[in-house]
Amino acid sequence: MKFSDEFRDKDLIRDIARRLQQLGGKPATIMEVCGTHTMAAARFGLKELLPPPVRLVSGPGCPVCVTAQEDLDGFLALGKEPGIVLASFGDMLRVPGTGTSLEKERARGAAVKVVYAPLDAVDLARQEKEKEVVFFGVGFETTMPATAVALQVAAADKVDNFSVFCVHKTMPGALKALLSAGEVKVSGLLCPGHVTTIIGAASYDFISRDFGIPCAVTGFEPLDLLLGVESILRQLSEGRAGVENVYTRAVPAQPNPRAQALLAEVFAPADAVWRGLGVIPGSGVKIREKYRDFDAQSRFAALLAQVPPPPPTACCCGDILRGVMAPKECPLFAQACSPSQPLGPCMVSSEGACAAAYRYERD
Repeated sequence: MKFSDEFRDKDLIRDIARRLQQLGGKPATIMEVCGTHTMAAARFGLKELLPPPVRLVSGPGCPVCVTAQEDLDGFLALGKEPGIVLASFGDMLRVPGTGTSLEKERARGAAVKVVYAPLDAVDLARQEKEKEVVFFGVGFETTMPATAVALQVAAADKVDNFSVFCVHKTMPGALKALLSAGEVKVSGLLCPGHVTTIIGAASYDFISRDFGIPCAVTGFEPLDLLLGVESILRQLSEGRAGVENVYTRAVPAQPNPRAQALLAEVFAPADAVWRGLGVIPGSGVKIREKYRDFDAQSRFAALLAQVPPPPPTACCCGDILRGVMAPKECPLFAQACSPSQPLGPCMVSSEGACAAAYRYERD
């Protein structure tokens, strides 16, 4: 049973409809930034439940999806070298690089290990003392602290055969770049709850201040998402724009001080390449000089310099991450591109918009 079947007549839906009436029936395009939001909205049928003037579009909040092709190709290239073990979260296994993937390379004999935490990769390096263990540091502010702890532990314990291929990214910079481009007119943003537990709800103040767009920080249950939609529509009907936190059971207004101190100790801001968005200044992090010996991009710089740039692709994942195309508008969707044969990360990631649409929204 979909959420829409069970909760069709609840008060919150009537509140949303009333807000739309106050707006005179004008359409409202709301971007769910987080990939977990995208999957939840599809799984529980929220697009069917919401009144037609409300349109949900996906944004650049799937960390697997926004990982640049050149970064993935570089990590894959390391796995072709003897004596190197690649350690990664499982959701990266089937993401297609240029002509291959971690899953395919593992089938061909490459040493590819799935870990559940960065510290597991440190433990693996302790066990594989004759090999180099490289962990793929992917994700937003939510997963960065765990990578930072792994680097601290490796340095303190002198686990010299461990390093991190760091492609972590920070969310506010991407949202600023997306809104500045103006490709898609967004009425409001549903901001990610997990990320915001680290950076605090106040980190999105620039969105309402500089762009006049209301935001709602929300959780991942259906009611959380509907509360976020109602918050945005209420702000629009009242002619104001701010950042409302409807996930107060988990998210503070201010950043988590311990997490911020940890990240500042290990990482420094850096430019980052995002799939679909290109290079965004200051939207990523690099490993600080203190931990440079555990920086895979530095350790293997000569090898990585030989990796060719990726060729053009027919995959529309970049357009989908920017919200300018819906998954089912892609001519490859459910045809040449499917979960069993993905052409891009949006179809294979557990938070990908194409994977959500394929699983829950196909006619």
